Amino acid sequence: MKRRPANRPGRAAGLLAALVATAVTCAADALARSRPFGPRTRDVNDLGNQYVPFHAHLWDLLHGRADGGLLVNWQSGYGSSFLPDLGTYLGSPFGLLVGVFPRDEIDLAVYAITVLKTASAGAAMAVLLLSLRPGRWWAAGLLGAAYALCGWSVAVGSYNPMWLDGLLALPLLCLVGEWTLRRRRALLGVLVVALAWTANFYTAYMATLAAGLVLLLRLGLSGLPARRRLGTAGRAAATVVLGVGLAAPLVTVVWFGTRHAYPGRTVAFRPVSTPDLLARLLPTTYSFGSPALYAGTAALLLALALPFHRAAPRRVRAGWPLLLTAVALSFQWGPTHLVWHAFATPQGSPYRQAFVLCALLVITAWHTLSYGLPGPRALGAAGALLALLTAVASRSTLMKPVSWAVLALAVAGAAGGLALLRAAESRRAASRDGSGPAAAGVADGPASPSGSWSAVRGLTDSPRPSSGARPPARRRTALAVLALALLFGGQFGEAMATSFVATRQRYGHMDDYAPWGARQRAQAQAVARADGWPRHRTDPGREQTVGNDPLMVGGQGAQYYSSLTSDVLSRTLTALGGGWTSRGRSVQSLDNPVTDAIFSVGARVHSPTDPHQGYLPQVGGPLSVSREDVPPLVTVRPRPDATPFGPSPYRNQELLLGSRVYTVPRIAVHDDAGEPVRAGRVGSGNALAAPVITADCPAGSQVELWAPHFSGTARLADRTAFFRSARPRNRAAMEPLGTAPASGRVRIHLTPDRPGSIPQGAVGCLDTARLRAAVDRLKASGATRVTVSDATVRAELPAGSKGIAVVAAPHIAGWRCAAGDGAAVPAKDHHGLIAVPLDGTSTTVTCTFHPPGLRLGTSVGAGSLLTLALLGVLAAVRRRRGTPPSSPSLPTRPRERVPGAA
Repeated sequence: MKRRPANRPGRAAGLLAALVATAVTCAADALARSRPFGPRTRDVNDLGNQYVPFHAHLWDLLHGRADGGLLVNWQSGYGSSFLPDLGTYLGSPFGLLVGVFPRDEIDLAVYAITVLKTASAGAAMAVLLLSLRPGRWWAAGLLGAAYALCGWSVAVGSYNPMWLDGLLALPLLCLVGEWTLRRRRALLGVLVVALAWTANFYTAYMATLAAGLVLLLRLGLSGLPARRRLGTAGRAAATVVLGVGLAAPLVTVVWFGTRHAYPGRTVAFRPVSTPDLLARLLPTTYSFGSPALYAGTAALLLALALPFHRAAPRRVRAGWPLLLTAVALSFQWGPTHLVWHAFATPQGSPYRQAFVLCALLVITAWHTLSYGLPGPRALGAAGALLALLTAVASRSTLMKPVSWAVLALAVAGAAGGLALLRAAESRRAASRDGSGPAAAGVADGPASPSGSWSAVRGLTDSPRPSSGARPPARRRTALAVLALALLFGGQFGEAMATSFVATRQRYGHMDDYAPWGARQRAQAQAVARADGWPRHRTDPGREQTVGNDPLMVGGQGAQYYSSLTSDVLSRTLTALGGGWTSRGRSVQSLDNPVTDAIFSVGARVHSPTDPHQGYLPQVGGPLSVSREDVPPLVTVRPRPDATPFGPSPYRNQELLLGSRVYTVPRIAVHDDAGEPVRAGRVGSGNALAAPVITADCPAGSQVELWAPHFSGTARLADRTAFFRSARPRNRAAMEPLGTAPASGRVRIHLTPDRPGSIPQGAVGCLDTARLRAAVDRLKASGATRVTVSDATVRAELPAGSKGIAVVAAPHIAGWRCAAGDGAAVPAKDHHGLIAVPLDGTSTTVTCTFHPPGLRLGTSVGAGSLLTLALLGVLAAVRRRRGTPPSSPSLPTRPRERVPGAA
């Protein structure tokens, strides 16, 4: 039997789309002087704070250098559940590529993965287009690149690389729909769904909704009987259910992780104005809070031309534009907005599903081309609609002078290229039958797989002309080559300009962070020298570089930033005087001797403020490491205090420590003129420049300042600390200020940088002798030996231990503990930490972590796998019995009655 020829047009189109997407991305970054092509960091916002650090942790896991494993990350948040983070940030197979890069080139590794995902999305879209309708491979490649370089990709996905998995998933899931229509590749379809939902279930959910809409429209246009349409829809639904079921072990863990995460803020959805919405369809417009809908001027012009393209069947001319319009309107309505975002309004950018509309725009444009180049009337009507759209968009502040210049060039390139292709086609048609008007019939008559592209086909497979026909043939070839140059040049230029503008605009609207460099290298070396885990923790320092420093430089600190930061961790550290950003989801290190004793932090790195953050005051001396004698990771409290946390972080620290170590004096706050300040308000009025806090502390005690809603510097003698607060996003952490003088009179000089307040009870005077005594007691009664693996903590205790054993780790959902040989039961809670009751007979404590949702997800996954296996066996039995295969869902004759079929 002869083997079927390979899908060469699809491969060529995919390769072209990938190459164009890669070239544009790299050229735009080089123009913006962004790393790795320039000195400017790419690490803006969550890219620097989350994605790069999590990929660094993945590198450590792959090379056996991480503290913890797949279930528990012992480096962040004093012990956090890692599987939900793996499913959220690192589920993509592309992430494994970090392992082939050097550890100190982690930023380059993430950039390479980002470019590869973008290129793959373009290639997948090009293949999808040729599966939907026949056409020329270079046109599919051009539109595939347009999708890969859409506004959402360059403005949002480029610094949220985990979401780029959704950009790739959408065309792949649409391909699964096409296979379902033809009853082909059923097993592969399930595996594609599973892979998409494993890579990033959030954007895969959006992509699945979009693919479902595309399939429903395809069924509506197919002309199939209702029964066969329902059967196809049922098979598609079963494919999705089985695929999501296979991904359930990760999806359910992420879902339960979100239920236990700190809630952050509640956001009310507000649709953007129509001018802003339409402006985002055009190149080089940028805004964080509006949908990035740009997909290329050529694609936009072609999509607008479809309703007027007479060669296309009426249902096609109506169906795709109506779907495009309906999806655009759904972005602007609250209930459908919630549907797109899994029924939870995002706390960040509100239009994370915008890539769906970009995909539909490209698919609509392809349908225009697949029925032949649109005629002058269709292009004229599309141009009029584009002019009207631009006129409305001109009222938006997003339209800048550069937008008008790039738009003019893009329109000239797109319209000129299409017009030249039309002219080349007309010349070829005229040369065939000797009459110019015959060209009109090519565009307006029935579609055929290749007849509509005769002009460009003439570049490669036209018959060899006679000597007298060479000049016209050369002119046709020249027109076609010029047309392609205009189309590809325009696409390349406007996409590069849009990407460049988005990159530069982000620097002005978002925080950016230094990539891996000398500062982090020195911190990592200091942490490695001091590391003693699990005998004690080593904190990489209060002076953070990014929101996940422990993942970048090592150690085991409180610092942790994730969408899945546990509620118990954030609330416990806040009650102890900790600070945070991102409305509680990015908890920070707390430089305090009492909390270091509670959490067994025996070594701490001290660094100067990161000079890359130029808006921060430069405080702190050279890098150093301080060491403290601290209790073990597991301690015993014979008489635990059940008093709930109160408003004072000093008293809350004492509850967890089990000893009184602080004096909390009354304070007075005076303004610049020495007059008392009401309610401790500073940074405004008369307390604008140099307010002062006064208090009386025991001589020689260590002075701590807790001012969660103060922003600026605080100075006691020659010690200066920086506080950063901006309600409701940031909360300042407690800071040490040095030693109280012999007189006991403490004067703390403030320099506010914005309005804030100093609460009563802001000053704590720590008796270091009492703290040492409390530490000695905890060491004497604590564990004699502690071992820690990925998800298990085992401690050996002194004989006769009574009360509770306290593990210095947050009581996140999933911990089960057993004393001695007893049965494991859900861990008890001791002021936010893991606790195990003791009866005086047990000398060991074992705690094991089981991520919530893993057992359920594993059961669902096993059921899906078993169902898939049974279906495979049934199919094999039917083939062995000689049962003829079912007829394909789509009729193949006559071709014109199957709009959209290949």
